[in-house]
Amino acid sequence: MADLNTDVQTIVGVGEKRAAAMEKLGVRTLRELISWFPRRYEDRTELRRIADLSPDETACVAAMIAAPPTASFIRPGLTLVKLRAVDDTGVLDVTFFNQTWLKGSLRKGETYIFCGRAEGDGPRRRMASPIVEPEGRQELTGRIVPVYPLTAGVSQLVLSRCIRQGLDACADILPDVLPDEIRQEHQLCRIGYAYENIHFPENAEALDLARRRLAFEELFLFTIGLRRLRKRREVVEVPPCQAVDMDGFYNALPFTLTKAQKRCVDEALTDMSSGAPMNRLCQGDVGSGKTMVAAACVYFCVKNGRQAALMAPTEILAQQHYDGLGPLLEPLGIRCALLTGSTTAKTKKSISAQLAAGELDFIVGTHALITGGVDYADLGLVVTDEQHRFGVAQRAALAAKGRHPHTLVMSATPIPRTLALILYGDLDVSIIDQLPPGRKPVETSRVPGSYHPRVYGFIRKLVDQGRQAYIVCPQVSENDDPGDDRKAVTEYAQTLQKEVFPDLKVAFVHGKMKPKEKDAVMRAFAGHETDILVSTTVIEVGVDVPNAAVMVVENAERFGLSQLHQLRGRVGRGEHQSYCVLISDSRNEETLQRLRVMVKTTDGFKIAEEDLRLRGPGDFFGERQHGLPGLKIADLGVDAQLLQEAQKAAEDLLARDPDLTSCPATAERIAELFAQSAETLN
Repeated sequence: MADLNTDVQTIVGVGEKRAAAMEKLGVRTLRELISWFPRRYEDRTELRRIADLSPDETACVAAMIAAPPTASFIRPGLTLVKLRAVDDTGVLDVTFFNQTWLKGSLRKGETYIFCGRAEGDGPRRRMASPIVEPEGRQELTGRIVPVYPLTAGVSQLVLSRCIRQGLDACADILPDVLPDEIRQEHQLCRIGYAYENIHFPENAEALDLARRRLAFEELFLFTIGLRRLRKRREVVEVPPCQAVDMDGFYNALPFTLTKAQKRCVDEALTDMSSGAPMNRLCQGDVGSGKTMVAAACVYFCVKNGRQAALMAPTEILAQQHYDGLGPLLEPLGIRCALLTGSTTAKTKKSISAQLAAGELDFIVGTHALITGGVDYADLGLVVTDEQHRFGVAQRAALAAKGRHPHTLVMSATPIPRTLALILYGDLDVSIIDQLPPGRKPVETSRVPGSYHPRVYGFIRKLVDQGRQAYIVCPQVSENDDPGDDRKAVTEYAQTLQKEVFPDLKVAFVHGKMKPKEKDAVMRAFAGHETDILVSTTVIEVGVDVPNAAVMVVENAERFGLSQLHQLRGRVGRGEHQSYCVLISDSRNEETLQRLRVMVKTTDGFKIAEEDLRLRGPGDFFGERQHGLPGLKIADLGVDAQLLQEAQKAAEDLLARDPDLTSCPATAERIAELFAQSAETLN
């Protein structure tokens, strides 16, 4: 008998090649296969008559083929198969692209179900490349049909057939991890029914029951796992920090902290004085002042006689933090140093010796801080910047350099509080929801590609005033995808330099360059040695260039809302009015909705809420980044009430049975889900 960890290659039709394609989706086992949930559904139960088809609406129609299909060769790589189908209300002209085999398999006089987007009006309609199936022998029509996320080499039909086999193989071995009394109390269906109807729903009601059950289970298991993580953390005792007069720090600042910054500092210092290790996420929009919150914690920690470390994802960001914090903290008696991959072996040896001897109080650096030869006398505080760029293992490796040091995580990726509690469930959350006074909002506009000459003129005008510009493209090189109309960094930069701005200095940077090359380009831009920087999203987390006043995003429809917001955050960091121009010719309504949000607001948290509403939580940063299992089916945009129910059920169970001895299946599943982030849950 199969078990849930059986390889998908046991499924008929899944050989090595298809298994490799499925692995790209993260599907390797039967459990992962049946847990590959649809991203949406299409109701193909209703059949329309040809005359009743609405233009541009996807619908199904039963029609008889009136004449044998014809095939015509248009050019290399393009063959058309055409046919005419009829019912008693009208005529449907159907065209298929590069599907020549259909010419021999579709027969005159037989009735087929055609499902696609109709065009035209009156009794004569058109469809291009619809789904087509013989009437009475349907797999993809005549029911509510799931639509799955795919990858090359795996079609909807193939995936659907594999999942059907997977469900049949697992029918008798699916463990129900929800205790019976909880399932009954919350009126949830059994697990077998849930999996069957999430993939092959009998009707809309069955689909709702299945989805509710699986979402509840996911949130229930998540809540228990997170509570247990927190409990493990809370039992660790550390010497509480003593009170420190913070006026020395505040008076050294050339500005006054905002109320939101002060609140976050107070929350962190309370944690550090509690006798348990702080584990706090400080979340705030670009420019909200997270670094000053970190600096206050560093001051507090060092004045308590312990060391502090700040780890940044890139050398240039580490250098920027050091350049900003060193001059602030050194005069306050805090000995600072910078340690990155570029630090010479001799200097690294000296810094390591000083850290080990307690002669340095605060170290700023990259992954170099967690290398083997770097030891600390008494590491009391670990700060990580742009947390989603680090894996849990890296954060843990730095924390392991001390005896249960306090941890402060900074993130400029605004995410809704509910989602933050899920993604960073082992952390307490502080939010800086206020920008420093005097910050000018970035003016944002969306324009079509025909506006390029005007955009170039605007860039030139700003450069003439001494400003600099970013231009972001969705791909590195035109060779990445020949025939694609997306702007590519390397070729576009060359075109701009030769044909548009021959008298200006244009540079480019992308993720395929070596780190030292990237750093050199970014430093040159920061030093105003170049006027225009053409880039991929590699600049999303980058150096602070207060002089950059315009951000142009080409093919803006290719980027997510949060990503667009991060890119916009690269400008508006200085005293000058800044601008963001989103260039897109897309007519897709969902895309237009996204871009309208960007034009309407600069509030990162509102944008994140909208992002969550438009595309669901998905896996915001990827499982490897935060170490917690990703949400596969629960949608925090619509499941807030269900989350409350699941949390209460989880808390009630833990109050009765903290070790889950009465429900071993629940305990085992939680251990599997959280194995990456806490081996101690086993």
